[in-house]
Amino acid sequence: MTKKDRYLFIISHFEQSMPEAATELNYRNTFELLCAVMLSAQCTDKRVNLVTPALFEAFPTPSTLANTSKDVIYQYIKSVSYPNNKAEHLVQMAKQLVEKHEGNVPDDFDALVALPGVGRKTANVILSVAFKQAKMAVDTHVFRVSHRIGLVSPQSTTPYAVEQELIKYFPSHVVARAHHWLILHGRYVCKSQRPLCEECGIKNACKEFAARRK
Repeated sequence: MTKKDRYLFIISHFEQSMPEAATELNYRNTFELLCAVMLSAQCTDKRVNLVTPALFEAFPTPSTLANTSKDVIYQYIKSVSYPNNKAEHLVQMAKQLVEKHEGNVPDDFDALVALPGVGRKTANVILSVAFKQAKMAVDTHVFRVSHRIGLVSPQSTTPYAVEQELIKYFPSHVVARAHHWLILHGRYVCKSQRPLCEECGIKNACKEFAARRK
């Protein structure tokens, strides 16, 4: 199977099985999405969703978050990974939104990554989910699944290289959904330790599955 055929197979499968694929983080607006994505770094969405309701109730806007302290925020998010750093980043991020962006989350990549605690992956998630831009955020699931299936070459050894290769081959109109397809597939089927290959709907397009059968 050629790489082009593999992409076509996978797009066809997921458009039928997950036509409305979306993030599993709970949020009501772009500001809440940004906070949730920042909290989700090296942490499960399920855990983040446990702490954000109280956080968002207490600090519903950038200005309210900017006017508190990291010690206060820590008490709301202490059960997530790296709570000290994340508390500091959330407060400083909110301050920059207020001071530089009139309290709005920017829809520009460079402006996003200039915010404290916001890296390339987080910026791409915001641009993809909130602003419907053709951006591919590469997390551990996307990285692993892309390599296993054969969507990217073995030479793509960094998240950035994987991102660029996926953007090249996925049509722009499916890139945003493809990000969620790969995450959800990696989370529930193509797991890190015990992938459920026999239950996988795209196994016939998977390079690793084909190699195992030889």
